Amino acid sequence: MKKTKLAIIGGGPGGYAAAFLASDLGLEVTLIDKAKNPGGVCLYRGCIPSKALLHIAKLIEESKEAKKWGITFAEPEIDIKKLRRFKDKVVAKLTGGLGMLVKQRKISYIQGTAKFINSTKLSIEKTDGSMEELEFGKAILATGSVPTKIPAFALDSKRIMDSTSALELEDIPKKLLVLGGGYIGLEMGSVYSALGSDVTVVEMMPSLLPGADKDLVDVLSRTLKKKFSQILLNTKVVELKETAEGIAVKFEGENVKEAEQVFDKVLISVGRSPVTKGLGLENTSVTITERGFVSVDEKCKTSDANIFAIGDIVGGAMLAHKASAEGKVAVESVAGHKVAFEPAAIPAVVFTDPELAWTGLTENEAAEQGIKVEVVRFPWAASGRSTTLDRTDGLTKLIIEPKTERVLGMGIVGPSAGELIAEGTLAVEMAATVKDVALTIHPHPTLSETVMESAEMFFGQSTHIYKPKKI
Repeated sequence: MKKTKLAIIGGGPGGYAAAFLASDLGLEVTLIDKAKNPGGVCLYRGCIPSKALLHIAKLIEESKEAKKWGITFAEPEIDIKKLRRFKDKVVAKLTGGLGMLVKQRKISYIQGTAKFINSTKLSIEKTDGSMEELEFGKAILATGSVPTKIPAFALDSKRIMDSTSALELEDIPKKLLVLGGGYIGLEMGSVYSALGSDVTVVEMMPSLLPGADKDLVDVLSRTLKKKFSQILLNTKVVELKETAEGIAVKFEGENVKEAEQVFDKVLISVGRSPVTKGLGLENTSVTITERGFVSVDEKCKTSDANIFAIGDIVGGAMLAHKASAEGKVAVESVAGHKVAFEPAAIPAVVFTDPELAWTGLTENEAAEQGIKVEVVRFPWAASGRSTTLDRTDGLTKLIIEPKTERVLGMGIVGPSAGELIAEGTLAVEMAATVKDVALTIHPHPTLSETVMESAEMFFGQSTHIYKPKKI
């Protein structure tokens, strides 16, 4: 029987980040995943391929916008096979690079599926059909999540897509229904809309991106209403039925004009579910919550002393960078370091156009928790850089604790919001005051200046907006 100091099950951003740090710290590591190289859902079926396609979608949209500036392009000719090759090439390059890093770090990589025999042994079914047992000192579970399935809508039809199949770009449907107004639905809806699909988005809640602050979502919604055929809020899908023409969909909602519509394809994007079944967890002391997540403490340790868990399977924000951060905490704990996963802020980004991002405390959370805050907003109409981009619809805002003047959170909607939000995350983590942000010299002309001027507005001293502070 083979032995290892640390076994990591799952090669996504949480698993491979943990494996790489463990190797760097001198630990003997075995990484187990079904794919040829690490990468997980993020690189193979999520973050990376979707962002490659969103880049193309943005290019198409900007070519249309250029007409306003005196530049007219011909209608784009879309070679869908070449698009797929570009996406696949991006994925292959990054996952191949991770494979090289595994070899450079001398990590033992087993291509297969692992199952716990007990709290110190794994049974591994390799992709070549052979079986292997592995004895470990400690193990880290990083098996991630899969698209949530709704039994009532489980039609055996090629016309029904989840986020994984939508990325395959088999074709460009004339009419596409996106079921779910979260970030996955809006991102993929944006891709298909740019490629030529007539897109309808349906959401049960009264707003897109439930949970995100309304002032930010409103900016995004105004743009999406121009791109999408319909955005149906407060609306339920009560039936999906395949017909000769497509998928017949019945809606229920106050603002629905047509209770039944037919679509060429339907994308179901209503969330993700943790992968905990089939792992043999019943053979360990690991406990699962009522919602199906693995219970862990601040060190990412489960109720089994030998097993840690990170990423989507432990709940919270289902984000790649959160999984990576947890993976590093788990490894440091295995190495005997004093450590805990207790971030003050975890940034979230929706890669639509405009992008929407937030970090730390949101305005919604402050209201729900009864936390008194002061909110300052800087509209991008007053930004020189956004004006040169002809993108003045953006907004940057800071959530501030009035007594201490600490920055508790930041929200941004506009081009490159995902790049800008890191400054807000650093400010929250460092317990920076709003004066710290205001006194930090930002380069001109840049969109980053909107962060500085948001801070200046707290004092009524924003250079490009005259709004004295009320005393």
